[in-house]
Amino acid sequence: MAILTSHTLNGTDGTHAGGIEVIFSLVGGEKIFETKMDEGGRLNEEIGSKYLDPTFSYELVFETGPYWIERGYKQILDQVVLRFKMPDPNSNYHMPVIISPNSYSVWWSS
Repeated sequence: MAILTSHTLNGTDGTHAGGIEVIFSLVGGEKIFETKMDEGGRLNEEIGSKYLDPTFSYELVFETGPYWIERGYKQILDQVVLRFKMPDPNSNYHMPVIISPNSYSVWWSS
């Protein structure tokens, strides 16, 4: 079983970006889960063996548009979409994201 975690940070004021809807799925295929980042902007999900294959490509979608609209920002990015592989089925995959209304930065940390 793999662990997928993330942390969304608001790049405009340095706060945690909580409440953002997140969808995790196979690229071009089945949705694995849909949830929201907690109030601290964190995600922590176990990925069962049914969905773990080093040849699969995954998509993690952060629905950031509503987050920025609620804060009065005009933005052009409605989503942040990460596509990646999980080659080790027993590993932790931490995908933190710093978001701004019109940009984002992401990295992988284990």
